Amino acid sequence: MRGVTAGPPSTMTATDQPASVADRARPIIVGAPVVAAHFLGEVPVFVLGEEALLFASKGDEPERVAVHGGGILAVASDGERILTGGDDGNIVATKPDRTHEVVATDAKRRWIDHVALGPPIGPDANIAWSAGKEAFVLSRKGVPRRLEVPSTVGGLAFAPKGLRLAIAHYNGATLWFPNAAQAAPERLEWKGSHVAIAFSPDGRFLVTAMQEPTLHGWRVGDGKQMRMSGYGTKVRSMSWSADGKALATSGSRELIVWPFQGKDGPMGTQPKVLAPAPQLVCAVACHPKNDVAAVGYGDGAVLLVRIADGAEVLARRPGGEPISALAWNAAGTALAFAAEAGDAGVIELG
Repeated sequence: MRGVTAGPPSTMTATDQPASVADRARPIIVGAPVVAAHFLGEVPVFVLGEEALLFASKGDEPERVAVHGGGILAVASDGERILTGGDDGNIVATKPDRTHEVVATDAKRRWIDHVALGPPIGPDANIAWSAGKEAFVLSRKGVPRRLEVPSTVGGLAFAPKGLRLAIAHYNGATLWFPNAAQAAPERLEWKGSHVAIAFSPDGRFLVTAMQEPTLHGWRVGDGKQMRMSGYGTKVRSMSWSADGKALATSGSRELIVWPFQGKDGPMGTQPKVLAPAPQLVCAVACHPKNDVAAVGYGDGAVLLVRIADGAEVLARRPGGEPISALAWNAAGTALAFAAEAGDAGVIELG
């Protein structure tokens, strides 16, 4: 991997700072495959493929907290809680103090395929999940509201204000106002299997990853279509930049970053192609404040890449399993990473 003379993401200036911050990593012994990572406050939490979350507070032994009776299939977090869905049919919310509660259970005990968290509406939680072809949102009275879509749900995402839920499925996506009983769901059509979904931070665009190596999108205001192609494999990771003007993605041997600053988003433009490497990009996570993306590769390497000019800092040396999870804390001063087999760590950058 290449390195440049650059500082940590808080500055990223071409000074006498080291080209690598890999030696700052605090190793975490996980002992199991990791499917996601998040921060609850300043504590990194690794979501395991089976049963549990691993809290990795600095200076303490990692603490394993069992939250499911089987596999964990879906994860979301808002920084205040981690929401998980399992093959036990439960949707569980876990807080920073390690307490957790089952917020809902599928009536048929089906696998929970996807979960989503949105901003609270008044005093109420904004929680969604799916099982099979059905999507659910927890209502103000604690009773799930349900919508059936044409095929198995491929992904869920709340709009920035939390009032609308986007549901990916075969041949497109559905936009639903779950608290407006009289409002008919809106269908956005595009042939093929849509397997992940995300709103732009300003709510103007909706983007899906497809089973084929491409992204598709719509301008929410008028439904105008956009197609983002050229990937080597399916896009499994997407992350919006701090200012919401760019979408960083996996799916190639480079970091692909699509521009969304104009009224037409990426339509008629080319993406930035940054940080080329011998291995595929497996995971991306944009810095919460600065124009920087953490990029995880198939050989276990992690780079910090400045989106403006492609400057790189090595955060983890290559060697080992593909990177399966990346997460920044809210201040952007710490980065958690994990590889598929459970080799994990936290890099302090503040």
